[in-house]
Amino acid sequence: MHITPGKFRGLSMIADYEGRFTMLAIDQRGSMQKALAQSLGVEKDRVTHEDMAKMKAAITQVLAPYASGVLMDPVYGFSQSVVHVPKFAGILLAQEESGYEQVGTERRSTLVKGWSVAKTRQCGADAAKIVIYYNPDCSEETLRYQHDFVRRMGEECEKHDMAFVFEPVSYPTDGGDADRAEYASAKPGIVRRTVEEFSKPEYKVDLLKLEFPADLKYTNEYAKAVFDEKERTPVYTLADVKEFLRAVDRAATHPWVILSAGVDIREFVEQVKLAVFAGASGFLCGRAIWKKALGLYPDMDAVFSFLRSEGAQNFKNANAEVLSKALPWFDHKKFGGREKIEILGQGESWYKQI
Repeated sequence: MHITPGKFRGLSMIADYEGRFTMLAIDQRGSMQKALAQSLGVEKDRVTHEDMAKMKAAITQVLAPYASGVLMDPVYGFSQSVVHVPKFAGILLAQEESGYEQVGTERRSTLVKGWSVAKTRQCGADAAKIVIYYNPDCSEETLRYQHDFVRRMGEECEKHDMAFVFEPVSYPTDGGDADRAEYASAKPGIVRRTVEEFSKPEYKVDLLKLEFPADLKYTNEYAKAVFDEKERTPVYTLADVKEFLRAVDRAATHPWVILSAGVDIREFVEQVKLAVFAGASGFLCGRAIWKKALGLYPDMDAVFSFLRSEGAQNFKNANAEVLSKALPWFDHKKFGGREKIEILGQGESWYKQI
């Protein structure tokens, strides 16, 4: 399997030496502002740039040493936090604007104004990441918009030989709540079809960052308020969920990792365990590990105390399900083993051609 030098280096840098991903996300913006506003007792727009930057720097300082890579945003997270990233951890930079453009009940993505893959490369990052909200049952107009959005990002990453990490997040197109039996039933098919679409070579994706293709809180085994205080009517079993994950793995033509989507740490660790068993190469996680720290702001002593104790333990618990267990990215069926990877451009004049 051929791969360019920049993409090979990028994937290698955000993984550990064995090719597994234990990545920390601190690129949250809107959700973090909302949580800090609640903690401060102010309106969301009263949360300052300094508040956001200080929180992100604290999270990075304490938790980045447990990570193979750190996902940051260029608005608040990078320049304020890069000093805290250990030299053994890679850096991913988000490209998308926080949130989405609402068109009826559908969602469309936009890029951070004034930012680009070229600037991401210029800053010394190892990978570029975008997230889009996606449902394959959206209108043709919205699907075309989102497909073109991802396709352009893939082309930009190819142009700058930058590893491209892609994150699709599903949502109900009827405007209803995602936490309901009807949507839990539909989610496995939505996630699988999404993976099938963006595994196509035209999008030039290198690593898929995927949501869990089910809701464990709607399984027979966990529906009785195991992960929270709410009892739900189950719509599938844990055996069904394992098959959903196998279907995702079959559909993924690229290595993939699981994301946390803000669930609590106990549920996320169970998700990681199941995903790794199905073929995932690790995780990229944020709020499940550190979100409780936001409620302690602006008491930075309390913030650091939580991060160094419970936050660090959360990360260790997630790491334990990946280290030595997850599939190294170069062993994915796309590559078939590190020894089968051939770096493009090894001729004597390769440097004239890039």
